[in-house]
Amino acid sequence: MTHAQPMADPQPIWQIMTGFQQSAAFKTAIELELFTKIAEGNKTVADIANACGASEKGIRVLADTFTVHGFLTKQNGEYELSEMAATFLNKHVHTYLGSAVEFIMSEGQKRGYEDLTGAVRNGGSRIHGEASLDPDSPMWVTFAKAMMPMMVPAAMGIASHLGYEKDRKLKVLDIAAGHGMFGIMVAQHYPNAEIYAVDWANVLTVASENAHRLGVGDRHHLIPGSAFDVDFGTDYDVVLVTNFLHHFDAETCTNLMRKVNNALKPGGKAITLEFIPNDDRVTPPGEALFALVMLAATPAGDAYTFNELRKMCEDAGFSSNMHVPMPPTPQHLLISTK
Repeated sequence: MTHAQPMADPQPIWQIMTGFQQSAAFKTAIELELFTKIAEGNKTVADIANACGASEKGIRVLADTFTVHGFLTKQNGEYELSEMAATFLNKHVHTYLGSAVEFIMSEGQKRGYEDLTGAVRNGGSRIHGEASLDPDSPMWVTFAKAMMPMMVPAAMGIASHLGYEKDRKLKVLDIAAGHGMFGIMVAQHYPNAEIYAVDWANVLTVASENAHRLGVGDRHHLIPGSAFDVDFGTDYDVVLVTNFLHHFDAETCTNLMRKVNNALKPGGKAITLEFIPNDDRVTPPGEALFALVMLAATPAGDAYTFNELRKMCEDAGFSSNMHVPMPPTPQHLLISTK
């Protein structure tokens, strides 16, 4: 007598197919400030609904959804935030990450996934290429404002890994500065550092506002334009290349890093921040899955392995390239010395 083999669990397939439902629910929760209103002391469906300006039925379904996901707890009809939600989804705390929804779930970003089949066939997106290189595009302004909170841990990590004496004078170039937090955190860590931020002029307004708000505006200088075209100047101690190389093919990255090398003093450092998967390209998960983001969002970008990035930097003239993971984030540093 033979025994039938147990059937494989189809739940992962169902979760993949319905993933858009859960992300839509999350976007709604952020827009209604569900987690913030609960943090403010609204515990019952009626109180939360009143605070959010929504129906009691709608709030009950939404709050129960995030109780199932572990973002909330529910006892005797009252809701509380989980530790994760209290840390990252309450607008009143400095670690709030909800603003990232404005960019990650924007219509422009979702458009690349609507033609992901085409991107797979082409080896890259045909949708985002022009907009991402348009100096007047509002996309990167939205990115700079929305993604800033998510980048603070990495920015602090960069400042702590530079390895200079605290009072040393430093000339620092911040390429594709965006929100400016990478250069700003270096300026806060090193009181004699002068930061030169490169980005489109409209994006630099965000970086400049943040620099003044965080007390380093007098040491934060602007170089508007494309990183591929503008004159960086020379004699930099440090060049920050943060979340930039993954948008381009390897040859373009190598040429950019050669330009970076030329801008550095002898012995200067290029600090590259990237999602760096292992050579197998399927681990760790966060780093590995970033390749899909680049396939959907860029014509030729990718999540590059350390060996690929190291070759780019060696071909650009860097003599030493050190890989520094930055857990618990999925981002890594590549510290390259001229």
